[in-house]
Amino acid sequence: MTYHTSDAEHPVDVLNLASLEGRVKERMEAGAFGYIRGGSEDEWTMAENTSAFNQKKIMPRVLQGVEHADLHTKLWDIDLKTPIIQAPSAAQGLAHEKGEVDTAKGMAAAAPDAPQFFQLYMSKDDQFNEFLLQKAVKAGVKAIILTVDSTLGGYREADIQTKFQFPLPMPNLAAYSNSDGAGKGISEIYAAAKQGIVPEDIQKIKEITHLPVIVKGIQSPVDAELAIQAGADGIWVSNHGGRQLDGGPASFEVLPLVAQQVAKRVPIIFDSGVRRGEHVFKALASGADLVAIGRPIIYGLNLGGAQGVTSVIDHLNHELSITMQLAGTKTIDAVKETTLLD
Repeated sequence: MTYHTSDAEHPVDVLNLASLEGRVKERMEAGAFGYIRGGSEDEWTMAENTSAFNQKKIMPRVLQGVEHADLHTKLWDIDLKTPIIQAPSAAQGLAHEKGEVDTAKGMAAAAPDAPQFFQLYMSKDDQFNEFLLQKAVKAGVKAIILTVDSTLGGYREADIQTKFQFPLPMPNLAAYSNSDGAGKGISEIYAAAKQGIVPEDIQKIKEITHLPVIVKGIQSPVDAELAIQAGADGIWVSNHGGRQLDGGPASFEVLPLVAQQVAKRVPIIFDSGVRRGEHVFKALASGADLVAIGRPIIYGLNLGGAQGVTSVIDHLNHELSITMQLAGTKTIDAVKETTLLD
């Protein structure tokens, strides 16, 4: 059976990021939409990811002479036009026929010269890991994102109800073996994942690639320290958008604890639940250096292809700019120095 998805290529009117979900649900195959939208078990942690931002408040400041906000920032020596980046997301072909290619074009339009990173889900097959990493190096990526919180999938009931199987080939699998990966279920894919990831794996990746390694899926300050001691060049605070351990804390709730432990030794990237410019502001003020967006970008991709992705990022940048100006903070560094109210 042929899988039909979006071929839209146009800008998208964005009232707010949360409103995109309902629009996409009406136009996407139920199993694919459930896979992208869903969280684990009761989806309590997924909901907490967004509601947790309401636990902190931004003090409005005036008389600061802020005529416009400057969103420019840096990651290591890489200049960025905004602190908002895309969280790595799998199987974007479910949302649009051009998938990751259109997403990359849309992100580049929103932030020209934006660097690309490569996310590695470690396999039990070391040769496959090396194959992927070498491909990434040849492609010119600037860093490797080692995702460590997905050694198995969370209990996602939407996928069980729809008996969701990936309807599209997986190019990396096809390039490495005779299998194209089409028709695989979630459990089959995770069965090939390495469950026993250890700190030493960070150094192995660095030895293969000679690139910085960002460890994604950190929620505990103890784990942040383990990763840094093992050579991590960046810490990515995330609970995978509430798709893994339900009943765990919101990502924003643990961000200040992790930031205190990291103590600016390496950059911190943050994701999970971000839907507003004020959420980006609060994350930056709580210890993040960059803030990543997942599902809303995929929704923009479905609704408008590359231009839809750009529309989503432009809207969030617009909201962040307004928040910064009303808070009396001209620069991203000034945002990071802001103290939020309880």
